[in-house]
Amino acid sequence: MTYKTRLFPWCIIRPQPNMTQTIVARFRRRCDAESHLQLLRQLLPNAPHTIMFDIAPDSRDEDSESSEVS
Repeated sequence: MTYKTRLFPWCIIRPQPNMTQTIVARFRRRCDAESHLQLLRQLLPNAPHTIMFDIAPDSRDEDSESSEVS
C-alpha cells in the first residue's frame, strides 16, 4: 500500500460479477465518501456501490513480526 493510498483510506467500491471489486474513488473522510456515494446512486441507480475502509497491513510490519518470533 503506497503512502498516497494510506492518506485516502475510505473507498467507494463497485462489485463485479466475477467476485472482484473495482475501486471507484478514494477519500480522506467518510463523510466525503458518503456524499459522493449519494451522487453516484442518483446518476447510476442500477449500479451497486459500497463504502469500504481500506486498510492493509504494511509488508514491512509483517516481516519484522515474523523475524521477532523466529
